Amino acid sequence: MSAVGEDARLAAVHSYHLLDAPRPVVLDELTRLAGAVLGTPMSAVTLIDADREWFAGKTGVPGDGGPLATSFSGRVVDTREALIVEDTLSEACYRTWENVRGAPNIRFWAGVPLVDEDGHTLGSLCVLDDKPGSAGDRQLDLLHTMAGQAAGHLAALRNRQLLAEIGDELSRAISREEDFVATVSHELRTPVTTIQGYLELLVDNEELAPYRRLIDPIQRNGERLVRMVDHLLAGTRPAAAPLPLLRASTDLNAVAEAAAAACRSQASQRDVPIVIEGGSGPCAVPGDFTRLSQAAEHLVRNAVIFSATGQTVTIRVTASCLEVVDEGAGIPSDELPHVVERFYRGQYAREQAVPGVGLGLSIADRIMRAHEGALTIESAGLGRGTCARITVPR
Repeated sequence: MSAVGEDARLAAVHSYHLLDAPRPVVLDELTRLAGAVLGTPMSAVTLIDADREWFAGKTGVPGDGGPLATSFSGRVVDTREALIVEDTLSEACYRTWENVRGAPNIRFWAGVPLVDEDGHTLGSLCVLDDKPGSAGDRQLDLLHTMAGQAAGHLAALRNRQLLAEIGDELSRAISREEDFVATVSHELRTPVTTIQGYLELLVDNEELAPYRRLIDPIQRNGERLVRMVDHLLAGTRPAAAPLPLLRASTDLNAVAEAAAAACRSQASQRDVPIVIEGGSGPCAVPGDFTRLSQAAEHLVRNAVIFSATGQTVTIRVTASCLEVVDEGAGIPSDELPHVVERFYRGQYAREQAVPGVGLGLSIADRIMRAHEGALTIESAGLGRGTCARITVPR
């Protein structure tokens, strides 16, 4: 084998993290089965390192491994073929080995290559005895089958380790993301709030009325920036952190009115009428009025910004449900499962530079889950409008 090929093989052996580690029970059980099927008191799954062999699974074999110089499995790795030694004492190349002359007094040895899913020969699956023996074609076929099973178990063990490492790294990445966004959001909100305060003073100053047309757009964009920062702060709250709720009887009609009022200025600028179709009488549900209004506002605001001039946004209220229906851009079917993910923005939003950071629906979804309710989004497809629905259990 070339030096490069041997380096790749050794890297594969080490990738399973089994050298000098506790033996997996599943490999011990497999060797027990191999010994029982071939009628030998000893069996092993061996891994061949640069200068030694290691028993990743074993039955009846003393110790954890041995030097490569006296390893039958090492010969299997070199040739990548099965090896059968019916009587070691009759073979000049083996009779002087320490493991033949002393414990475990190997007289019979039969093994097949242990090849992983990437084609690397890691070691062998072998059976051994302290008395001479033999192995026919059927026994070798059984060993090859069990070697394949051993390779499958090794792959599963490595995949579990990789998934655990990926999960740890993902958790750290999410934590870093939350810390970063929360810090940036906090640092932004303080100066923006101060700017908004001074703008309100300017708006109230009658002497500056001639400059109102310059102040108004600054104030509107300031409000938009405050909303964006608030979305970042709300959307990056750790998932495990509870969302505080004020439990009370809340009228969904009032929630609809509050959400519509919060969005009317933006809707008016875009010439998108907001219509409320209320239920007959109060539609009382147990919930936090402020939080539910916030969730509904996100739905209405989304409907407004994804609607074209002249299209209507309708808010429908029923006994325990509030629907926001628009005639706008719609959502492709392949994007629907992702729209409540944090920071998700669909292709239309990206291409048309629709304002937002992709947190509104995520926040609304979290609010509804805190109420043990549900947020559902439906759309017939691109250009065919959207229906967003929040449902509160009564």
